[in-house]
Amino acid sequence: MDNKKSRERRKKSIRKKISGSSERPRMCLHKSNRNIYIQIVNDVDGKTLCGVSTNSPDVKNKVKAYTRKNVKFAEIVAEAIARKAGEKGIKRIVFDRSGYQYHGVVKTVADTARKNGLEF
Repeated sequence: MDNKKSRERRKKSIRKKISGSSERPRMCLHKSNRNIYIQIVNDVDGKTLCGVSTNSPDVKNKVKAYTRKNVKFAEIVAEAIARKAGEKGIKRIVFDRSGYQYHGVVKTVADTARKNGLEF
């Protein structure tokens, strides 16, 4: 089984167990070869409450383009999503790592979001 199929299998397994509600929305993470995307979603209503990516104007200008998918940039994106969530009054979330292994960029996003006030 190749890596993409394995990740998709893990993602489905994780999504069976967790769901976002109005009290605890789901913070889902997606990473591509160049970018990191984070959204906070209320699955009950089917609405995205807020989202940030490395292509967002406020984040994009902070670091050079060739360093977009590394740990430093993950910290900046996580700080931005925690700030936006705080503005919307969101403190408690459920973290959805989307089948990615919990190390590197994924771990940095989770740790930085916790430092900046999100509980999960």
